[in-house]
Amino acid sequence: MTLTQGSGAGVRAGSCAQALDWAAAAAEPISLEEVVSEAALMTRVDKKFLLSAEQFTELICRLGDDFRIMEIEGRRMFTYESVYFDTPDLEMFTAHKQGRRRRYKIRTRTYADSGLCMFEAKFKGLRGQTVKHRIPYELSERDRINPEANEFLRAQLRAEYNQELPHLEAVMRSDYVRGTFVNPLDEERLTCDVNLVYSREDATVHGPDLFVVETKTASGRGAADAALSQMGIRPVSMSKYCLGIALLHPHLAANKWSRLLRQNFGWKRSPRKVLS
Repeated sequence: MTLTQGSGAGVRAGSCAQALDWAAAAAEPISLEEVVSEAALMTRVDKKFLLSAEQFTELICRLGDDFRIMEIEGRRMFTYESVYFDTPDLEMFTAHKQGRRRRYKIRTRTYADSGLCMFEAKFKGLRGQTVKHRIPYELSERDRINPEANEFLRAQLRAEYNQELPHLEAVMRSDYVRGTFVNPLDEERLTCDVNLVYSREDATVHGPDLFVVETKTASGRGAADAALSQMGIRPVSMSKYCLGIALLHPHLAANKWSRLLRQNFGWKRSPRKVLS
């Protein structure tokens, strides 16, 4: 189906999940093998946007047929489960909140539909680039850092920042549904996440009915970035990990994201208490 402005009018009043269903069904497919060979983008510039269902539909129509939907074994939308690791006092959350140049995230990512699991380290590089390193991981160990992952992470942290590895533990899980659109000619990817849920042992928080859209390019100036700019939509400074920690620990200061959290996630900071 050709994607043109106006062709998605029937889903404009629906939910974000419905809008993603429509866009995924309408686009031409691209295989995982093609994505890996033509647009892997392990070093890239990421920009994040929050979109309504109507805005997302307009964006997809503007992008037209240049973007294809990643398809694996007939599936075009996938459930992602991520377990994030941090120090007991949430040092990585603090580093992101303070905008430190040397900051990183550690997680396991499970592709729930296939059972594939990866251990990933994401570092903030020069000129705002994101540098990601990953290794295959045992599904049964996704809630912990095993010895192999510990050594892998220790080596990456030394190579990237010349830092020693702190003690890390699982602090949060996030779940969402993702569709990935790819422009193989320009090595550009567009990930579109809906139905976001954050959880820890004693709490669960559901995100709003909005898209978390990320553009991923080598230069930071892709077709999707241009289309969003033409629509008057600006990137937002956010991290799914940091938003989740703020929502699950509302007593923590989240100055960098407080306006975003209040306007879009119904967040209210509660009185300070001892972190458990």
